[in-house]
Amino acid sequence: MDRRHIDEQRKMPEEYYELLEELQALDFVLLELNLYLDTHPDDLNAVRQYNDLVRKRKGVKRQLEAISGPLQHFGHDYVRYPWNWDDVPWPWQV
Repeated sequence: MDRRHIDEQRKMPEEYYELLEELQALDFVLLELNLYLDTHPDDLNAVRQYNDLVRKRKGVKRQLEAISGPLQHFGHDYVRYPWNWDDVPWPWQV
């Protein structure tokens, strides 16, 4: 099997790439807010923003997993039957 054939098998719907990029952006902002809140724990607006973004991230993650399957394992996410970890490319493979 040549490399081109493998890459074609890993091609995901355009929505997958859009959701993955949105998830990565949300993770970045959440990390930055987390660091900010470590030094500003009484900033109510930052806490509210953090919680709103966590809610949004959960929704984006759910949408992405509906397309590609679970993003994490070891008890973090449910899996489908049959076991399907190797059915789709990992995020770093796309």
